[in-house]
Amino acid sequence: MSDVSVRRVGPDDWETWREVRLAALADSPEVFPGELALAQDCDETAWRERLDESYGVWLLATSDTAEPIGQVGAWLPFGSVPTLVQTWVHPVWRGHGVGDALIEEALGWTRERGHDRLDLWVLETNLPARRLYERHGFFRTAEYLPCPDLPRMREERMVRRLTRS
Repeated sequence: MSDVSVRRVGPDDWETWREVRLAALADSPEVFPGELALAQDCDETAWRERLDESYGVWLLATSDTAEPIGQVGAWLPFGSVPTLVQTWVHPVWRGHGVGDALIEEALGWTRERGHDRLDLWVLETNLPARRLYERHGFFRTAEYLPCPDLPRMREERMVRRLTRS
């Protein structure tokens, strides 16, 4: 496998972000249930708004050929505690450190902004994702929410505490 780089993206990167997001939703409907149809209906304005830096950071992983191979965001839903969202790695690249690189960059952004923690919600059955997060110091909280699109499934909150630099 080739080298992986992670960069922060913004509204001007909306087409690339949309391409990767749609690929993620098509690849993993069990993780992102019901979201593909909604995302396909979004126009340019909606995609640009999603990538507004005032709402968080949006990260795109690329190979050394500049091929997009993964994405993640750290969203500030209420301006206080960032929440990791939309984690996805292209199936060919899974197990090659792409998820690790994305998570590390999100943690770096969280520290830069002076936050003392990063939260996320993960399907309790998504063991590969939970292992990835646990490798980066996230711990399970036993706090659950029902998954809106999968009534028999739950999402669990995981938290990573950070020391302020």
